[in-house]
Amino acid sequence: MADIEIIESAADEAIADWLRGRIEAALSRSAEPVALTVPGGSTPFPILSALARASLDWRRITVWPGDDRLVPEDHPASNTGKIRQLLEPAGAEVVTLTTMEAVPHFALAWLGMGGDGHIASLFPNTDPRADDTQRIRRLTPDPLPPEAPFDRITMTIPALLDSDELMFVIRGSDKRAVFEAAARGDSDLPITRLLQAATQKVTCFT
Repeated sequence: MADIEIIESAADEAIADWLRGRIEAALSRSAEPVALTVPGGSTPFPILSALARASLDWRRITVWPGDDRLVPEDHPASNTGKIRQLLEPAGAEVVTLTTMEAVPHFALAWLGMGGDGHIASLFPNTDPRADDTQRIRRLTPDPLPPEAPFDRITMTIPALLDSDELMFVIRGSDKRAVFEAAARGDSDLPITRLLQAATQKVTCFT
């Protein structure tokens, strides 16, 4: 079971500064490039925008979207396109999941969570497994979220768990209640399955 720390009422700039510290530490531990995975949706982008201004050796940082909608990168619904616009000018390499590259070990896996307990694009109907033999899957949420009615490509639970630590930003009391129930093991949602299988530190900002 994961060791979970909840940090209350964290501002976007404070979360970005926490991320900067974690990334600096990962860069200092090895001369090799550092891989991160980050979420899409509305919550992460102000944080990523603040992080992009940080003085980091961005040329050694590879950023993987945790999931994406199967749309062109110039489509407004593309997570990859938005991440690329923010972090490539800083010097980071941003990976396109549809290239199906070998998924690396992540220094940090940053995840979002929906009100239905989904993580990345692992919705409850997709029956995500902690023992999935694949690292990346194409799938279709059911029902399709009305705000983003597209097929998806997503990392699986094993890919996300292949990380030094996990991080969440959970905004709103309803989502927090879902997360806390998952932390207790009181559901069988995708978030619960991830947390039940996690052995690394989990930091959740609210």
